[in-house]
Amino acid sequence: MNIEAFREYCMSKKGVTEAFPFDADTLVFKVMGKMFAVCGLERVPLAVNLKCDPDRAVELREMHDGAITPGWHMNKTHWNTCVLESLPVSLLIELTDHSYDLVVSKMTKKLQAELKAL
Repeated sequence: MNIEAFREYCMSKKGVTEAFPFDADTLVFKVMGKMFAVCGLERVPLAVNLKCDPDRAVELREMHDGAITPGWHMNKTHWNTCVLESLPVSLLIELTDHSYDLVVSKMTKKLQAELKAL
């Protein structure tokens, strides 16, 4: 998956915005203001940080040695770094959905209702 396809997929999800809050090279995707994906555009190979259930994060790292690693510059328990070109598109979509859903599940009921109403 390339960055354009990844961006299009993220932006197609309900309530998502994109921004460069840290610097000109770090693209962040948020749902209702809460971060669910971070991509360093100058990183080689291109990779994205996605939130993940801690137990599943460990499993994924073991199954995809080198292609999924502890979150770069993030909480290593709750974030994975996924190399875009080293993983199947279907897995990247699944992990992006998982990250988005985890963030939504931790939102207040009010924010969840606002998201649902969009």
